[in-house]
Amino acid sequence: MKKSSFKKEIAFERVLFFGDAIVAIAITILALNLKLDVPATEDLTFTDLVLPWKSILAFTLSFINIAGFWKTHHDFFAYIHKMDDRLLTLHIMWLFFIVTLPFSTTVLSLHFSNSPAIFLYSLNILLITLVQFFIWEYAMMRENFSNEDSISDEVRRRFQIMCQLDIINGVIAVVLSFFFPVLAFILLFTKVPIFVIATIYMARQRRKKTTTRR
Repeated sequence: MKKSSFKKEIAFERVLFFGDAIVAIAITILALNLKLDVPATEDLTFTDLVLPWKSILAFTLSFINIAGFWKTHHDFFAYIHKMDDRLLTLHIMWLFFIVTLPFSTTVLSLHFSNSPAIFLYSLNILLITLVQFFIWEYAMMRENFSNEDSISDEVRRRFQIMCQLDIINGVIAVVLSFFFPVLAFILLFTKVPIFVIATIYMARQRRKKTTTRR
């Protein structure tokens, strides 16, 4: 029994290490789109450095997004310590959409203000947030999948709300991509809807606590 349990633990760790490696590769691939179209025979000017601003902006957004998704995923598995076939499938789906983000980023940098490009990128982000939400919800519903002694109801709720806000932001961006593609990109970059909704939610929570104390 001990030997079998040990093998499962090693398999769990290998899955996480594999995921970390894939995320690192995806971020590295993003940088391959950063190029200056200046022949080696010509002098480089400061203007040339800012000409590929669309690629730089798309790269920055994707780098921030992937780093943020990885951070959230890492935080999840600080509490989750077990994995079955379904959770593994969700984990692989999450990696799949992470890996496709460099492609969406390339399309976005080449067709920055076009609706199809913004739609593709927004949809890619939305799918990552959805799978990430399913990972957390599934792990919390399964018995003995999380460190119940170290995870409080407040932490569970905080992660759940965070995932839901990311989904809302993605949905808004997808819808706006058909009508106001540039605005959709700005919302993806700044996450204004998330901050607005989070501020309203926190204000309500404070009011409830104040009312309860009274």
